Amino acid sequence: MPSEQPAFLQLIRLDTALFAGLLLLGATLLVRGLNRAAGVAAHMVPARRLTILQLHTMLTFLVYIVAGSALVAALLWPSPQLLLAASGSAALAVGFALKDVASSLVAGLIIVLDRPFQVGDWVQFGDHYGEVVSIGIRTSRLVTLDDNLVTIPNSSFLTGAVASANAGNLDMMVSVPVHVALDADLEQALSLVREVLVTSPYVYLNKPCTVGVAEVSEAERFSLLLSARCYVLDVRFQKALSTDITVRTARAFRQAGIKRPGQD
Repeated sequence: MPSEQPAFLQLIRLDTALFAGLLLLGATLLVRGLNRAAGVAAHMVPARRLTILQLHTMLTFLVYIVAGSALVAALLWPSPQLLLAASGSAALAVGFALKDVASSLVAGLIIVLDRPFQVGDWVQFGDHYGEVVSIGIRTSRLVTLDDNLVTIPNSSFLTGAVASANAGNLDMMVSVPVHVALDADLEQALSLVREVLVTSPYVYLNKPCTVGVAEVSEAERFSLLLSARCYVLDVRFQKALSTDITVRTARAFRQAGIKRPGQD
């Protein structure tokens, strides 16, 4: 006699399985199409890059929610017996296996709705600082200044503090430390640093450029720390801006004879 199939498998019809497969395929192709369209649009309209990426994230989550709801409805709604068949120990085991996935999915929805950060933001989470390149249904991904890809479960963001440097804006404040000797010509040094800031090709001049001064002690020697603060034109140029300020300030100080710490 042929072996009997489990009751759970007998309740799954061929047409339902085919529909589920086509639904998953369609959702996958649609998400890939959204990814490609978002990349092209962001390249064509760089001034609206962050807005485009944020809209892309919301549309992607909408596709996941609609496809997931339709899949559950197709598998469970026509057959009440299926709910009874899946309510035993197997369902309990699946529930435990999917607990972390479900918590990350809910956390991802909270991130999209509450918006502690968005795609395109530069965030600090724990020891990791980088650009948010994607917010998925289970994880979010950051690309650091060293071009490392960091994958973090969405559920981790619900219990940890996240600092967003640009909070959805294309520009972002950058602070560059500049050290000078305690007996250096402070007024001239401040003037040179301000000139470097306002002439940098990476600075967003619609927001203020400032220079702070503090006295610090390093290796039992006092010096002055100038904090050059300005806004970068595009968050992706923050490293280029920092390098430009450091190099041109050092050149200007050397030409003007501004003493640096350790120089006699």
